[in-house]
Amino acid sequence: MPKKSIAHLYTDLQAFERLMLLIATFVRYPGVGGSDFNDSIDTKSGGYHDALTEVSVRLQEVARDCGIDLPAYSLHTLRKDLRTLRDYNILDNRMYRWGYYLGTGAMSRIELQVAFNALSSQAKYQQDPQVNKIYQILMRRLRGLNLADQFAYPVRAQINRAIIYTDPQEMMAESKYRGTLFEKLEQLESAIIRGQAIEIYRSRNAYQKGITEFLNIYPLQLIYSDIAWYLLHEDCQNGHLAISRLDRFTEHFKLLDSKGRDSTEQWQSLQVAHQLLENGWGLYLGKQEEQSLERQGKLDFVKVTVRFFPDVMVFIQEGEKRHKSQKISFGAKTPDGKPSYLDYRLKLPSRSLTEFSRWVYRFMGSAQFLTPKELVEKHKQAAQELLARYL
Repeated sequence: MPKKSIAHLYTDLQAFERLMLLIATFVRYPGVGGSDFNDSIDTKSGGYHDALTEVSVRLQEVARDCGIDLPAYSLHTLRKDLRTLRDYNILDNRMYRWGYYLGTGAMSRIELQVAFNALSSQAKYQQDPQVNKIYQILMRRLRGLNLADQFAYPVRAQINRAIIYTDPQEMMAESKYRGTLFEKLEQLESAIIRGQAIEIYRSRNAYQKGITEFLNIYPLQLIYSDIAWYLLHEDCQNGHLAISRLDRFTEHFKLLDSKGRDSTEQWQSLQVAHQLLENGWGLYLGKQEEQSLERQGKLDFVKVTVRFFPDVMVFIQEGEKRHKSQKISFGAKTPDGKPSYLDYRLKLPSRSLTEFSRWVYRFMGSAQFLTPKELVEKHKQAAQELLARYL
């Protein structure tokens, strides 16, 4: 006996075209229906926003571009179409509060190009081995879309170059291999996301020679700064926050906690660490006791004043957001109407004075410490030692 024919909802040509055009709309306009998709929508007004109204408008645009005369359908009909797309797992079975998009296709071509530029820069200059693999995969896929040339041009670049080996395969190829924490990047990133405690081993210490140690930590974030990759971490026992260079750890990686702590704790520690970074200068977050006082708001900051002279004044003045506490004032004018010097003032925790001093020393004879007295003496001594080397 022949099977009974069951007419499908989208057997009708117009219904089928509507569904296909709806999918095409999500491909062409990822995020369509989000309250911030259209500039005409005020997201702060608190007014009611129906995502499908915007979807309906874009749907008609796509239909016109395809040369299809699509009737104006009710929002109720479009909601039924959305249910169909969910039934076939084309859309996820969840709320799309920030607009509709298919799978991981959350970016438009312009947005993808900006993101691809950042990925390219991180792969080339910061030498992130995982990012480099992803970059190569995307490059091949974009060639299939005939977009490789358009996307590959580095419109934006971050050219701070890593001075260390980061790719284990490159190290082996150049006979420079030594096991570092770069071998465990995937496990490390997973531990960060899950809030898992781990054990790692510091094999080199540039500040305390001969001091090697096992650390039990919560990894919080991977940071690229200036010349290298660093790990922001929190001590499991006392909560002390620190930033350490990745290549100074071996590949030793031991998971201490499979379950992991609450993500709220991870976020809170991360925010505290970045507040310390904002207070200070550089990456050093201080020893446990002084850091504890700083986190409680009980640490007195040091008032620092540096006088910069004409050769470098323009560069100092341009850094309008170099530090949140900075103040710039100018000295008396010379006969040509220009200031004779610039005073740069700011407040820093004592932990940051060494890193700040190194920055000032870059300006050689065009900089002079005025306060505090200890930095005045250190700078004077450094200048005398430098002079002695040339005598």
